[in-house]
Amino acid sequence: MFSENNVEVLLGNPKKALLKMSVPLIISLLISSLYNLIDAMWVSGLGADALAGVGFVTPIFMILIGFGNGLGAGSAFALSKYIGEKNKKKADNASVHAIFIMVIVSIIISIILLLLLPTILIYMGAGETINYALDYGQIILMGALLVILSNSLYGIFRGEGDSSRPMYAMIASAVLNMILDPILIYTLKLGVKGAAIATLISALFVISVLMYWFYVKKDTYLKPNLSNFKFKKEISFDIIKVGFPASLQLLNNAFFAAVFSALLAFISSTDSVAVYSTGWRIVTIGTTPLLAIGTALISVIAANYGARNYRNIQIAHRYSMKISMIFAVAVMLLTIVFAPQISSIFASSSTSIRISGELTGFLTWIVLYYPTMAVGVASTYVFQGIGRGITAMFQTILRETGFTLAFALLFTLVFNWGVWGAWMGIVLGEVVSNNITLIWADLTIKHLLK
Repeated sequence: MFSENNVEVLLGNPKKALLKMSVPLIISLLISSLYNLIDAMWVSGLGADALAGVGFVTPIFMILIGFGNGLGAGSAFALSKYIGEKNKKKADNASVHAIFIMVIVSIIISIILLLLLPTILIYMGAGETINYALDYGQIILMGALLVILSNSLYGIFRGEGDSSRPMYAMIASAVLNMILDPILIYTLKLGVKGAAIATLISALFVISVLMYWFYVKKDTYLKPNLSNFKFKKEISFDIIKVGFPASLQLLNNAFFAAVFSALLAFISSTDSVAVYSTGWRIVTIGTTPLLAIGTALISVIAANYGARNYRNIQIAHRYSMKISMIFAVAVMLLTIVFAPQISSIFASSSTSIRISGELTGFLTWIVLYYPTMAVGVASTYVFQGIGRGITAMFQTILRETGFTLAFALLFTLVFNWGVWGAWMGIVLGEVVSNNITLIWADLTIKHLLK
């Protein structure tokens, strides 16, 4: 069967396994990035204030994506490890554990964020754009279960080495989102609310397709059926020990985005927030190949970790850095060359055109850290693959809240370099922390080999 072949590849040549999983993941994550970017493109037609309002919700949306991806990473680690241990019964049981944990966490997160949303937006400096932010954010948070579950379910497929079918679901979902956005935003005159509704409908579609494969077609290697469920603390711990730190490290990214947006509003204006939130969506798309390769690396390393084949872990890590570097340099050069054209896409109205020049400058400078991200991302995901989620989380906090934010505050508030100093803070913080992570991962793998 197709699903059994995925498992064979996962436990075979680490380079082949990494490539097989990475290509569909690159496409999948590009599609995922397009969700928010498509919203921004259509919302830009409503003006810079509407775009900034949606931008203020971006860190909160990142929290939902973070928990979804984090729980997906925890699920992929546990499932791949059990498959590597050749314990399918335990893997099937773990797949049901994963779904229960995803649903419970989604409900808790949505309630907390809905209650805190107005306060968060005020402290972020949303100001005159707060009504747009509330219109968009409240709808997104009411459908938080859909956003988190649609992203976290992919982890079950990745756990068995299948990254292709989630890709098909996401492509169809993105097409649906692109069709719904203009209809809901302009034809039905729902404005930013329409963009949020389109995102949730698309997420629901993804969940429906994935559930069809699990429970109707029933051709997945793992069987997340209630009949296979028996609560085990050990299984829950394996999912949580990687999933929660992975969620929190992405939550830290959202915290950084919120603080950074507040910093920009303080030293400049909400136009700079619109530049940052829009530009960061483009950065997310540009760095998607690196994140996809790192995400695939979790399953490959976890399977070999369960099989105690540590030499394959070293091979996979070094190979992932090589192919990531190729993507990083290519995307960096393309972004620099076409920065004005990319910026013009988001200047579709007389009010949003005023951010075009600043957005071009942002894109030209921010890409300078991409090559170091190629080694940093792969190295961080090594720790998730061997079950050391806390270490991976600490590395992310060190990068974002530590080095990056510290340099941004230094350059803007002490050296008084303005918005340009904020951009350079991101670049320098990433360069320093990514190299530290590389050395850390290399030493850890050498210790396993010993």
